Amino acid sequence: MRRGTRARSPEPLNEHVRNEMSCMPRRDTKPELALRRELHRRGIRYRVNFGGLPGRPDIALTRVKVAVFVDGCFWHACPVHGTLPKNNREWWQAKLDRNVERDKEEDAALAELGWIPLHYWEHDDSDEVADEIEWVRNSVLGF
Repeated sequence: MRRGTRARSPEPLNEHVRNEMSCMPRRDTKPELALRRELHRRGIRYRVNFGGLPGRPDIALTRVKVAVFVDGCFWHACPVHGTLPKNNREWWQAKLDRNVERDKEEDAALAELGWIPLHYWEHDDSDEVADEIEWVRNSVLGF
């Protein structure tokens, strides 16, 4: 494939599948909202879907340069819960592999800019994730 071109998506199996995929939220998912509520409850302030950074972090703690991503198990190939559709299997495998590769590239770009990228799975406990984010934040601030 030439640079700058995208592989054309295969036709969905049926109209139901098309509707399901088009309704998938890109932001404000339940796991993201739960984490944001917990961080806010703890007094940790952040920006949501912070533009201008590689990967457009779901949550950005701009003062300490921490970029938080809440990754979906399907889209980011979770080793525990990730699945591969039966229809168009090869296309989906390449798509999901590229997503994982892109995540690594964006993390490297963030690190070059002085940001700390943190990734969590959608199934991770929001209290535990908030504990870790708070610990990283406090470490950077010297608390």
